[in-house]
Order: sequence, then C-alpha cells, then structure tokens
Amino acid sequence: MKRTNEAKLSQSRKLPEALARKLSDVEANTMRAWEDFVSGIQCDKGTVRDVVANSWDRCRSSAVDVCTTAAPQLDAERTALLRQRNRDLLQASATTLAEAANMLAGTGSLMLIADIDGVILEAAGDQRTTHAGRDISLWNGGHWHESSTGTNGIGTALVLDKPVLIRTTEHYCQSIKRWNCAGVPIHDPVDGSIAGLLDISTLKQIYDTQLLAMAVMAARRIEWVMACQAEEERTRLMESCLEYGQKYAHDGLVALDAKGRVIYVSHKAKHLLEKKLGAEADSLSRGTRILNLGTPGNAVNVDGNGRTLPEVPADWRIPLTLDGIERGTLLVIPGSLRSSPQVSVRARALTDEKDSGRSQFNCIVGSSPAIQTATSQARRLAPLNVPVLIEGETGVGKELFARAIHGNSCTANGPFVAFNCGAVSREMLASELFGYVRGAFTGASNEGRIGRFEQAHGGTLCLDEIGELQLDLQPYLLRVLEEGIIYRVGDNVPRRVSVRLLAMTNRNLRAEVEAGRFRLDLYHRLSVTSIRVPALRERNGDLDVLIDHFNRDIAERHGRSPVRFAPATMDALRAYNWPGNVRELRNLVERAILLSSDGCADLDCLPDEIRNCAQCLQEPVSGSLETAERRIIEDVIRSCSGNLSDAAQVLGISRSTLYRKLTLYGISRLGSSDVPTSRSAPLTKSSAGRHVSGL
Repeated sequence: MKRTNEAKLSQSRKLPEALARKLSDVEANTMRAWEDFVSGIQCDKGTVRDVVANSWDRCRSSAVDVCTTAAPQLDAERTALLRQRNRDLLQASATTLAEAANMLAGTGSLMLIADIDGVILEAAGDQRTTHAGRDISLWNGGHWHESSTGTNGIGTALVLDKPVLIRTTEHYCQSIKRWNCAGVPIHDPVDGSIAGLLDISTLKQIYDTQLLAMAVMAARRIEWVMACQAEEERTRLMESCLEYGQKYAHDGLVALDAKGRVIYVSHKAKHLLEKKLGAEADSLSRGTRILNLGTPGNAVNVDGNGRTLPEVPADWRIPLTLDGIERGTLLVIPGSLRSSPQVSVRARALTDEKDSGRSQFNCIVGSSPAIQTATSQARRLAPLNVPVLIEGETGVGKELFARAIHGNSCTANGPFVAFNCGAVSREMLASELFGYVRGAFTGASNEGRIGRFEQAHGGTLCLDEIGELQLDLQPYLLRVLEEGIIYRVGDNVPRRVSVRLLAMTNRNLRAEVEAGRFRLDLYHRLSVTSIRVPALRERNGDLDVLIDHFNRDIAERHGRSPVRFAPATMDALRAYNWPGNVRELRNLVERAILLSSDGCADLDCLPDEIRNCAQCLQEPVSGSLETAERRIIEDVIRSCSGNLSDAAQVLGISRSTLYRKLTLYGISRLGSSDVPTSRSAPLTKSSAGRHVSGL
C-alpha cells in the first residue's frame, strides 16, 4: 500500500521514546518557568536557555502583552510597498521558496521570508498549515518583531543577529506556544548588514532536530544568490557609467548602488570628496556607504561607524537605470570652479510620465454643468484605491482626468505610466504590458525588459484604448486587478505588483461585450467606478472659456501675443460640431496664433471644414423641403467621401433611413442625382440636422 508523503516523513523522523519523554519534560519545566516569570514570581532561570531568558527580559521591558493572540498585521498597501523595497531579497528567495512549497508539503511546516523589521514578505509550505499560520498573522504582512510579538524565531534572531531556534513553550506570548520556529538572518553580501530573515515554523506535534540546520542552509543559499545578483548588477551599472567617462574626464566620478554604497571611485573623486564634503579617502572602499542620497526607502544617513553622512548636492547626481528602474547613481563631482556639472536633468532617464503641473483638477478648464458633474465624480473616486473606467469621445480630455485622479490619490507619490493599447502590434502587446525575460522570443533583448505594470508599481497605470486589448490577454489583466500578480512573457515566476489602474476608451464597451470582443467579467470589474467625460458640443458655454485659455497658454509658449478672434470667426466656431472635441479646438487655436499676421484671427485662419460650414449656414435653402433635403444629403455624402456610415452619423439618422432616402431621391453613393445642386460644402451633424426634414 502506497504511503502518503506525510506518513513517510513522520516515520523517517520518529523520535526515540526516551528522547520524546525528555523533550516533554523540558517543555513542562519551561512552561512552569514562564508561568512564574509572567506572574512576577522569582523563577529558576536555570531551566531556561540563556537566549530565551534574556529575550523574556526584553519582552517585559517592552511591555509585550503575553495574551497577544496574533502578530500585528500590516495592510495590503503597506505590505506591497515593503515588498517593492525588498525586491532584491524576494528575487533571490524565489527559487528556495518554490522548492519549499513541495518539500514541506504534508509536514505541517512553513518557510517565511521577512524584512529587517520582522515583517513577513513571502511564505510557502504546507497548505493545511497555512490556515493555522494566518490565524496568528504568520503570513504576508505579519509583524513579528520581538518588541511587538515577544520571543519568536523571527524577532529574536533579528535582535541577536544570529540563528535562533525557539521551541513551543519558549515563546513569550501564550497563543504562539504551539509552534517551533527557526529563524536565520540573511546578510547583504556587499556590506554584511542584515538584509532580511528566513524562518521555518512548524506545529507543535512535529519535532525536528534538524530544523535550525535546514533554515541555515536555506538562508546561506539565498545569500549566495544575492551575491551573484549584486555582482551582475555591479557589472551592468559599471557598463552604464562608461558613456560618461569621456564627457566628464576632468571631474571626479563615483558610482553608487541603489543603497548609496560605493561600487567605483575614480582617483580624482577621492581627492575632491575629501576636499568638498570631508569624506575620508581611505573610507571609499567598495561596499562602503559614504553618502546620504536621501532617496525613498534609503533613510540611512550614517556610515558603519555611526558618523553622519554628508548630503549630496542634487545637481551632482545622474540616475543609473537598469530595465527602466533606477538602480544606482553616478556622482559627477565638479573638478573646476564651476558649481556643478549641470547634467542631472538632461541625463535623467524618464521612467514615468508624472507631471505635477497637469495632475490637479484645476487643470480641467470649464464651468458647464456637464464638465462639473464629471469633475465632481472624479474628485470623489480619486482617493479610493479602485480601478476607474474613463469613457468619452476622442479628444475630450480623458487623460487629463486620469492625471488629476492620480495627483489626488493615495499613489500620488508613485509613478504615472500611460500606455496606449492600440499603439503596438497584437504580438507585442503582452510583452509591453507584462515584460519579458531573456530569450522569450526572437529579437528579445538579451537582458529582458520590465513591462508597464512593473514600471508603474506603487503608482498609477493608465491604459488608453482599453477596448483594443486582445481577448486572450484580458484574463491576465483581470488577474492583475484581482490578485496583483503578473508573469513576464517566457517566465513562470509570479511577480507581485501594486498598481492603481485607470482605463480609458472611446468605444462602447457594453456593445463590445455583446459582440464578443470584450470579456463581461472584465467589463464589470472596470465599470464599477466609471466617469463619462462629455463631448465639447455638450459643454454649453465652455467653448469661449477654452478658447481664451488656449489662446493665452499657447501664445506664451510660442513667445507671441494672444490673437483676437473676429466675431464672424467666433460665430463659425460656435456653430461647428467639433468631432475632435477639445483636442481639435486646441489645435485650431494654435493654428490661428501661428497664421494670423495682424493679431486678428478671421475666417481665413480656419480650416476648410469649419469655414465651409459657416458659409453653408449663411446660405438660404431655396425650393421645396424635398429639394433642400436632397441637397443636404448629397453634400454630406460628398464631404464623407461616399462613406454612408459616416454620412448617416453626421445626418443623425440610421443607415437604413439613409438608404431609403437615397432610393427616394435617386442619389448615388458619390452624392450625385439627376437633380442639379448649387453647393457641395461639407456639413456637420449639427448643421445638417437643422436643415434635414423628415429624417
């Protein structure tokens, strides 16, 4: 009969009866010592290991509550931020954790990775034990520092900076005494500082004398992977510095990693740093943290000896990016009397499109009821960490709403990444959104590349033309929204991202669902919170305000004075239907500013379609209603180059009605009939609709 993995493991680890009785006696003695200790009775600490007794003393000093039932639990957003800051640790741990998921199945054990403060970042192991772990927050987001959760494998190992095994009754908090925990600090291979911690926790019923040894081996393996990662990253950062060597040959150059630690110092830089910032030349060895970069997640401002690090002038810094992420800094220390190399802004790689000048709701110009309603809805949705569907015709300003939502959201300090789903080929869309690994496909970069989701981690991803997203990719987008997990193309490693998604479309997604081109579940997930940005023709009174705004803004940008729009020009603009909406209006104002020679924008400055529309409105319609109707239909078809679908839309009628009128009046697809017509000016929907009767 085939035995289960659990039975095999249990049999192989079965303890001798004498050893089991001995462990039981030790537990009982430890439990009595703990009861005396928490009761304030003088207890015999000789029955408790020194590492445990000292930890109990620290817990009492920290006023840890022995009745604590679970570790403090961080919210998902805070946990995601910590995962992002510790991405190197998690990347190095990925293989070990994946193997642990199989190795620990059926053993009642979990393997955990925590940060330097004892917050669990990732967990794997026996699925049935997962529920017991979650009950005490022994899972992602659980904070197991000794000062908050008492004596435990994670917190105590971090305090002592050495491997620690905490058995059941040795835990300080009563509700955790079912567990055995082996915690081992993981050290940064560059400077030896604590980078995180690996813990193996098992339920009380399992006694494994090799538990701590297993945890030590797993932690050392992760340290080895981190060393390989660090060396590879150092090489890539050095390669990215080469392009600046010739340009700044007379300046001092210092290359730093993401934590502000030295990976390269030129000879001239050692002299300049000592002269300008007081840094000691003999302390500039590789791996030394010598400067306070003041970057997020890098709050350390002292060196290994406790000395305060000097602040780096902002204009000395050139960000070094790998795969679109800032992973280091090149310091260009001026070697002459000039104050700075003046390169920081020009050399900065654009990793996102965040623009504080366009990220506020006061950038949305207009006071019409329609635009105020949309703005009010967007203001209410901005602080909520939920996806938002922004609908509206082309050119209405959907991205302006998206930027304003980002600027007023909880992710405002994170990146804003915009991507047009219709701007790349079907084959490349997945790699652009989710990234790819080396060798994923022919022509792929040798280094791989991150996708827009990873680039937007901790911020906002704005997907334009979401209706263009191919059907077979839509489940992956739904998975990101539900679970925050992506897979790069050609990779099977899950990557967790925290992204606020804003989707924009000029399509009717409900109609796309009915046509089978868009998933119903994704539509419902996106449209729970939606905003419709009104078309310009629906914004009564905003046309004049927008013209004045664009007039001043564009004129200043071109170094010119604002133009004056003639009354006839304004009448034509007010009568026009604006199929291109606000974008078309902005382009028209810029055209008027550039073409006007005397500071006055007359009808000659307008495009043909608007000028002809104005002339059409001024011409009287003679003859019978049927004749007028025929002429208008002919004009519209000609202006639409024979496209009957576009013509029907301009006329405001259905295609079947248009076909009936063509038959009635004998009009061909090119807009001609046996009845002569006196004009061929193209019409818009607003002007045609006023003249066509019976449609």
